[in-house]
Amino acid sequence: MYYNGVYHLFYQYNPKGATWGNILWAHSVSMDMINWMPLEPAIYPSKPFDIKGCWSGSATILPGNKPAILYTGINPQDWQVQNIAFPKNLSDPYLTEWEKPDYNPIMEPIGGINSSSFRDPTTAWRGSDGLWRVLVGNKSRKRGKAILYRSRDFKNWVKAPHPLHSSQGTGMWECPDFYPVSKKGEHGLDTSYNGNNVKHVLKVSLDDKKFEYYTIGQYMHEKDQYVPDKTSADNSTGLRYDYGKYYASKTFFDAGKNRRILWGWVNESDSVSDDILKGWSGVQTIPRVVRLDKNGKQLLQWPIAEVESLRRKQIHLHRKKLEKGELYHFKRIIAPQSDVEVVFHLPSLEKAEIFDPSWVDPQILCSQKGAQVEGSIGPFGLFVLASENLDEYTAVFFRIFNAKDKNVVLMCSDQSRSTLRPEVDKTTYGAFVDIDLKHGKLPLRSLIDRSIVESFGGGGRACITARVYPVKAVGSQANLYAFNYGSEPVRILKMKAWTMQYSQTLNDLPSTDTEIQLEQGNEIKG
Repeated sequence: MYYNGVYHLFYQYNPKGATWGNILWAHSVSMDMINWMPLEPAIYPSKPFDIKGCWSGSATILPGNKPAILYTGINPQDWQVQNIAFPKNLSDPYLTEWEKPDYNPIMEPIGGINSSSFRDPTTAWRGSDGLWRVLVGNKSRKRGKAILYRSRDFKNWVKAPHPLHSSQGTGMWECPDFYPVSKKGEHGLDTSYNGNNVKHVLKVSLDDKKFEYYTIGQYMHEKDQYVPDKTSADNSTGLRYDYGKYYASKTFFDAGKNRRILWGWVNESDSVSDDILKGWSGVQTIPRVVRLDKNGKQLLQWPIAEVESLRRKQIHLHRKKLEKGELYHFKRIIAPQSDVEVVFHLPSLEKAEIFDPSWVDPQILCSQKGAQVEGSIGPFGLFVLASENLDEYTAVFFRIFNAKDKNVVLMCSDQSRSTLRPEVDKTTYGAFVDIDLKHGKLPLRSLIDRSIVESFGGGGRACITARVYPVKAVGSQANLYAFNYGSEPVRILKMKAWTMQYSQTLNDLPSTDTEIQLEQGNEIKG
């Protein structure tokens, strides 16, 4: 949340180890969402309504500028119940202490609600009738649900007769998120805003699939019902914030800069024993600004502008033609920590491969057509965290196809050769990018930080995050390449890349192998 000039990040945390358990709300604060200061835990098990765990929830700013946190607690019967907490001292700029009223819990799994599938309350919104509304994730057999509760005083909550929305076959809905987006302009909207030129977004995290999807639609506030647009698939084939390793996301309205900010959790891809060895697991992505695309059918995401403050040494390239099979090495950049922006210009699209209508799953298609499989227009893109002889690399690339009446753009993040370690998960991820190629331009941006690669295709129309653990392509031995393994040439219209200072311990660019080894021993946590 954003409160009185300070950003607050609350996150699920186990203070006793790098594995799941003993869950409480850790708390960090920042002035810019880049440099963070950890504080003492904000909410931890202490009362019967949360004695077995303090699980996910959300913050809401109430009238009078008073923050409130709604969260899921686990009671002695292992029921999931919803509780509320308030800052103990509003004059404390960091809100370090929080207190829980004794009237908790404020929502309980009664009336046929499954007590083990009732969690993760959203940020609340206030309707024109003065009533507050909040959603809680739920399921009934295989039907995912967003249960709706209403309250006039934010204390006494009544379950609505029907959910705000539900979808058959999707299973448990975790971490639901519901918010408005503007159809005109790039500004964000407060969660309670509901006027003209507005659509709404409902995002759910699928417990059965361990990925998320969102729909864009209409919120009929008179009936308290949400109806997805016909262009939004309302199931696991639907649109995603991120098609890679990304889950349990949450947005908030940044009133300071009038934008909506998205956070997402990125889990590890190695083993639990590896987590225990290094002493931590899980990171947050770089915060992203999220807004509605001009076509009204999808969201656009982009790293917050503040991340550019970490840019250091820059390199650039213009109008470089990549012939069939060409590999171009970008030198004079510290590849393990970098920010790369490139715009590709494509040749005549008539020579693209024919798209098979049965190719409905982009992840499977990327697995079948990896970076080494020659096509016509593509694969072309970047090899990041690459060893010099390319026995390790992560490939982020595109392929172009011709369908019946349009071009199809496939974006892939291929981890199959990301590390020589055999036990690491090397899943290849993929997404179709809904972008108009009439001018032949296709942009790509990748944020690289040693074990995490966040890629934004088509100006943020498709995003893929990966966790990778190279053993050779580390420190000064990591490289960055552009490549084209398609039969048709492509051109780098323009490219800029920066060495990034993600770590506060990286005060100067390393000049010796000793410094690099020291940096490798201090993995970035956020």
